Amino acid sequence: MIQVALPFHLRTLAHVSSYVELQVEDPATLRSVLDALEARYPMLRGTIRDHTTQQRRPFLRFFACGQDLSHESPDTPLPDAVVLGKEPLLILGAIAGG
Repeated sequence: MIQVALPFHLRTLAHVSSYVELQVEDPATLRSVLDALEARYPMLRGTIRDHTTQQRRPFLRFFACGQDLSHESPDTPLPDAVVLGKEPLLILGAIAGG
């Protein structure tokens, strides 16, 4: 099971607390995790990725095992620690302002 940590506003929208656990087929990639997340929580469709382009929304970032995965290909395999459920995939909302 892959654990995904969502930012507060997405947890509220999906009516979940803390981590979401997802079963994902091999190879586990960012795309397959987001596909599984949106299938299980359809209210999240379009909040993490654009409906049409499937590109990450500008103020969201993806982290795992201390690495920023935000600019990696969505088809890059996730780190083994995430796949084995030892580390979560973090989806963080960026803060902007002046």
